[in-house]
Amino acid sequence: MKVYNFSAGPAMLPQEVMEQAQDEFCNFHDCGCGIMELTHRGKEFDGVINAAEQNVRDLLDLSDDYAVCFIQGGASMQFAMVPMNLMLPGGLAEYADTGTWSAKAMKEAKRFGEVVTIASSKATNYDHIPNIRHWKPTPGSSYLHITSNNTIFGTQYHDFPPAVPEVPMIADMSSDIMSRPLDMKQFGMIYAGAQKNLGPSGVTLVIIRKDLAARTPESVPTMLRYSTYIDNGSMFNTPPTFAIYMLKLVTDWLKNLGGLARIEQINNSKSEALYELIDKGDFYSSPVKPDNRSKMNVVFRLPSEELEAKFVKQAKEAGMIGLKGHRSVGGIRASIYNAMPLAGVETLVDFMLEFERNNG
Repeated sequence: MKVYNFSAGPAMLPQEVMEQAQDEFCNFHDCGCGIMELTHRGKEFDGVINAAEQNVRDLLDLSDDYAVCFIQGGASMQFAMVPMNLMLPGGLAEYADTGTWSAKAMKEAKRFGEVVTIASSKATNYDHIPNIRHWKPTPGSSYLHITSNNTIFGTQYHDFPPAVPEVPMIADMSSDIMSRPLDMKQFGMIYAGAQKNLGPSGVTLVIIRKDLAARTPESVPTMLRYSTYIDNGSMFNTPPTFAIYMLKLVTDWLKNLGGLARIEQINNSKSEALYELIDKGDFYSSPVKPDNRSKMNVVFRLPSEELEAKFVKQAKEAGMIGLKGHRSVGGIRASIYNAMPLAGVETLVDFMLEFERNNG
């Protein structure tokens, strides 16, 4: 039975990528060793990390003003690294509070300076993205931080706040990186844990404007400085070689598919199919305002928690795993990242229709 993984992360990887990794696992490019066994200082891995960086640059059309870094510690470490490196002396930073992960980022930032909440949807249980037209950035802010997609609450920015001169925008894009075209000139930095759209867990992609890295105070430890990764090609110490190799394969797959414009079309088709079903009747319901619904994490409720538990159990028996909503909010969550094929969403839609017929 084919199993579709709707988990929020670690998530599905493209079938072609998994098969290629399987083929090369014990003998990478006929060198007699697997990629995890090879030194990161050798020509084989050097080719992998350089190709991974070039794929990122090609897909996002990055100029030389930006550095591409591969860092460990997940997005959670970036919650601290961002203010450690980029908070101006005696300054403040502005954060949009749109969910659990933005709140965690704010908590870390408060250790290093003043944090101002520029906008928040907490009062309505994070059911929307605050209207960006109402934001009033503070002149002289160190940066503006947003979380582009909120996995737990199922919200997503479909437009970004306009760039403000001298206030770089920083975005946690862990759950929608490379799911659509992006104008990097709007951002001073973006970061993303790989385990949703880029590969397995273990590596975080950081793209940062090089001039921002010069802000870092001398007191910041070596391994927590962006300049350390920039100056050493992400190899000051041993990097997560297998995770970077997988990221390279996933970005190869994305390029071969047709790039970000093509994957956006596919992602739109998947999310539209689910939201159309959710909205057509009273059995399923979405807690998210329609204009802010995520195309990566589709959250919905059933008439009772008992039916939700039954739904998750029977879906698993039918080959669909990871559909239980986050423990903090309950309900159902279908994470349909880039690697989730349209066939997986069609299977879920068919199951939802049958489940409603039997339990509605």
